Amino acid sequence: MSAPYDRTETRHILTPSSLNRLVRDLLGDALPQVWIEGELSNVAKPASGHLYFTLKDSGAQVRCAMFKMKAGALRFRPVDGMQVLLRARVGLYEPRGEFQLVAEYMEPAGEGALQREFEQLKARLDAEGLFDPARKRALPVYARRIGVITSATGAAIRDVLSVLARRWPLADVEILPVPVQGREAPPMIVNMLRKASNGARHDVLLLTRGGGSLEDLWAFNDEAVARAIHASTVPVVSAVGHEIDFSIADFVADLRAPTPSAAAELLVPDAVAVGRHLRQLRQRLATLQQRRLQAHSQRVDHLFARLQAQRPQARLARDRERLHHLRHRLLVVLREQGQQRGTRLERLQARLLARHPGARLPLLARRIAEQGQRLRRAIAQILERRRTALRHAGHALHAISPLATLERGYAIVFDADGNVLRSTKNVAPGTPLRARLADGELSLRVRED
Repeated sequence: MSAPYDRTETRHILTPSSLNRLVRDLLGDALPQVWIEGELSNVAKPASGHLYFTLKDSGAQVRCAMFKMKAGALRFRPVDGMQVLLRARVGLYEPRGEFQLVAEYMEPAGEGALQREFEQLKARLDAEGLFDPARKRALPVYARRIGVITSATGAAIRDVLSVLARRWPLADVEILPVPVQGREAPPMIVNMLRKASNGARHDVLLLTRGGGSLEDLWAFNDEAVARAIHASTVPVVSAVGHEIDFSIADFVADLRAPTPSAAAELLVPDAVAVGRHLRQLRQRLATLQQRRLQAHSQRVDHLFARLQAQRPQARLARDRERLHHLRHRLLVVLREQGQQRGTRLERLQARLLARHPGARLPLLARRIAEQGQRLRRAIAQILERRRTALRHAGHALHAISPLATLERGYAIVFDADGNVLRSTKNVAPGTPLRARLADGELSLRVRED
């Protein structure tokens, strides 16, 4: 039996809306975000773009909702019976008072382990330097031979061949077929990369396949494939999956393309753009040639004008004109000089008449006679002084002359060669000698005592 109701007790009355709101807040505070794994059922995606489904296991189920923005980012199509892993907020759908999960992220249940393995391998290879941008090689601008490593029957090769044929038909494309999915795919991809690298027949290699789940693309996350790309002597372009897909091969390759079609566009130039560029270059070349021809033509005209100016006829005409001008100037100068000299001659004649020799001859005769007497007296005095000086010099010279010594009884002895004999040494008996005396010479011969 229930306790009687106390009418004095204060009652806090809730409405269904406020109750549901309170429960919603309590659930959100207690479990802000959870990871949960289960099987999909009752999957529905109305026109609004939201995704509604039930997540269940063998013992229970819970209703779930995934709103349009998050649902549009899914890389797979959820279907009934699929095992998935959710990251969700625990909440309550207030209008119905139904407990539900609001999913923020969803992936197939097996992808979580694969993703962790992917991140671990990526970190290890990055630490080894396989992703180093410094080792990545530039692609050839005009690739002549392209090797495409992919499935020969997949959609990727059709897209690649279509784009290459449209953009650059000059390229020689060789399909290097390999499986791109399954256990046999990695070793065959590695083998094909090594063969293409050793063959050195290609300018660039394209490793590609179409989109798929993480499991579908896993062959391109294989460590052996990554190391084969790194060891390739030929530049490698990787285009695996869709734009949102990233593989280990993408990080190791020299260039990553978001899709196979985009890779084909990166591998070759656009023939239309190249043709347009060539036409522009041809137009520029024609313009430059035209300008150079015009410049050379002007230069030829200028040189021809200079040549015309330097012709003998033109030079003779200029010289004749210059000669005529000089002749005229010469006649003017001669006429002026003649007039000046005539005037000067008249002045000189007047001065000459004023100083006629007839008037000056007697005076000049007397002056000449006087100068002659003075000259004769000066010469006589000079001769007398020089005779006296000569006598004194003669006496002084005679006093120191060897002849004066000879006059005192001395003699100078010479050998047969005319050398003065200063010693009796080295003079053998019978040697002829000459003796110079004051008044002459005597011939001598040495005699042995």
